[in-house]
Amino acid sequence: MTARGLFITMEGGEGVGKSTNLSFLEQQLKSHGIDIMVTREPGGSRLGEDLRHLLLEVRDETVDSMAELLLMFAARAQHIKTRIEPALAAGVWVLCDRFTDATFAYQCGGRGIDRNAVSTLETLVQGRLRPDCTLLLDAPVAVGMARAKNRGVLDRFEQEERDFYERVRATYLEMAESSSGRYRVIDASQPLERVQHQLLKVCSELRACWGVRHSAQ
Repeated sequence: MTARGLFITMEGGEGVGKSTNLSFLEQQLKSHGIDIMVTREPGGSRLGEDLRHLLLEVRDETVDSMAELLLMFAARAQHIKTRIEPALAAGVWVLCDRFTDATFAYQCGGRGIDRNAVSTLETLVQGRLRPDCTLLLDAPVAVGMARAKNRGVLDRFEQEERDFYERVRATYLEMAESSSGRYRVIDASQPLERVQHQLLKVCSELRACWGVRHSAQ
């Protein structure tokens, strides 16, 4: 029987270096012979990518927060069904740039949506699927915003006010504290070399966890 793959998510606010460090972690895991699929949310499937465009593009109308939430979960439902679950069942590790924790952070923390509404959708769409490990790249909002502005044109989320991002960060840190067994908080305000040194330690932990799980099959 093929051992189920590990489901790893990388979370964080704007400008914390997720893309760079996601690629670094992917390379490290592959160098140890691990079959890995890298994906992202919103997105990950053809339908999901179409919905991602709708969610991120700057509009001349206000997007209702509940409409935003439902689009997020519509993309997630398709992503799970067509890519995440098949990969995990085949023993492939899934490394995902954001997942449902981002919805709690951005839509609950940032927008003020009731957590119970998101929890209900989480159960409906995901069933028992939850990440095995979540890496939270954390940096002060001022640092992240300065980095994001250097990337060029900002999407709809990147144009929010600072208070929005402060609420997002606070929600992420609250979740990390309450789910410490799943979370690994990475200080992303440090130089890249130090950030990746922290990721190497997590990589070792994950491979050890995989070895235990694999031997138990």
